[in-house]
Amino acid sequence: MQKSDRLFKIMQMLRGGALHRASDIANAMDVSVRTIYRDMDQLIASGVPIEGSRGIGYLTLDVTTLPPMTLTQAELEVLNLGLAIVVEAADPNFRAAAQSLAKKLDNALPERSIDSADAWKFARSPFADAARGFSYMPLIRAAIKAKQKLQITYNSKGDRVTTRTVRPLQIEYWGRVWTLTAWCERKSAFRVFRIDLIQTAEARPEMFVDEVGKRLSDYEP
Repeated sequence: MQKSDRLFKIMQMLRGGALHRASDIANAMDVSVRTIYRDMDQLIASGVPIEGSRGIGYLTLDVTTLPPMTLTQAELEVLNLGLAIVVEAADPNFRAAAQSLAKKLDNALPERSIDSADAWKFARSPFADAARGFSYMPLIRAAIKAKQKLQITYNSKGDRVTTRTVRPLQIEYWGRVWTLTAWCERKSAFRVFRIDLIQTAEARPEMFVDEVGKRLSDYEP
């Protein structure tokens, strides 16, 4: 039996909520107790809600298991907006649950990196102004589709607030952080903006057309 199959069968055994001794699990799986100890350590480390210890036994907590699913970008927005709101709740249990769910979401998503210039801000506050940032998503998406310029005020590196006129080109998701890739007219260069660090955004009356050197296809990270 492959290890992945054994781990799955162990999870199925524990689903009933009863306490299972490592020796009983080992007999059922036809492996050593030491192997089961290693399996349980791996399951717990991967986030499976198991309680117990060696010499006592193991059981699962009362949780809901969801099957594998594919989320659209809009569904990810909704999920992250909900987390951003709940983490501000007064109930400490809700805040802890939101943080735990966010961590599980991060672990399940493909690994991506955040631009180093802004990475420190995310480390300082994982949900900094996330709800405000999500409120601009419909405007930004509409501007990208219509090729309409945006004027944004942005909390840039060093907590400096700057005003930019940009050509919005693409929205990307980086694990609870949404970014806008745009051509910045002030800098005459491509820039990537953290959407949760945008303080204000409004559509400008000017439209834009694709120009060589300013198109998304010309952008090289």
